[in-house]
Amino acid sequence: MGDRARVVVSVTASVDGRVTVGRDRLLLSEEAGKLWHSLWPEGFMTMNGARTALLEELYAPTAILEGSGTFVIADTGPLELPEATTSYDDFLPDDVVNDPRHRKWFTVVDSRGRVLWTEKGGGGIDLLVLTSRATPTAYLAYLQRENIPYLVAGEDHVDLELALRRMRERLGVTCVVSEAGGGLNGALLREDLVDELHLILFPAAIGGAGVPTVFDGPELVPGALPTKLRLVSSSTTADGVVSLRYEVARSARYAVAG
Repeated sequence: MGDRARVVVSVTASVDGRVTVGRDRLLLSEEAGKLWHSLWPEGFMTMNGARTALLEELYAPTAILEGSGTFVIADTGPLELPEATTSYDDFLPDDVVNDPRHRKWFTVVDSRGRVLWTEKGGGGIDLLVLTSRATPTAYLAYLQRENIPYLVAGEDHVDLELALRRMRERLGVTCVVSEAGGGLNGALLREDLVDELHLILFPAAIGGAGVPTVFDGPELVPGALPTKLRLVSSSTTADGVVSLRYEVARSARYAVAG
């Protein structure tokens, strides 16, 4: 793990690993969100609360990680942005970073600059955007205008490992909890950046080709083996909710087929 922040993937899924009810049905939408939550038995909330408490006890995480796709609303047209900035320096305004009320970063990977934010946090949680040198400079200017902190990590896309190192170096973040969808979690997996998986499964099967799962993204390259996990703990409720905690067996991460 070195000097980067620890990454814990914390996900809720159906028993077949789906993290939403349809390929293009964002859980932030009223219809999909209502259906998704209706699938949770009574025991889910108890199990979810226990997971949150365990993460706090183990690591006191100071950053939550999400992908920008979670917040992109289709067919909104081009973003209206201010005049471009000429700098690709980090933007970490002191009144946000050193606010005594600050507790945690809500961190979003958005190299393409796709989201105009109507909410920037609250209750000690502040928005942090991860960008790259491919992010439109007009979008960076928009973030500056809105006083939204951002880090620049990577050239043509966000370099996740570099971003995790810079979050630790510049903001003191030692643990990141990814509550993202399959695309971002899959990228973290392929780059060998996942340290733990905390998975809650509820008793429903969704199915459907292409429906997002816990880990999506590129397939394994020839000669590579799946990431091996070591079970740390498990528990179940009487109404069928299962909570699993795994550590990544990093020594067995990749192996060449013989």
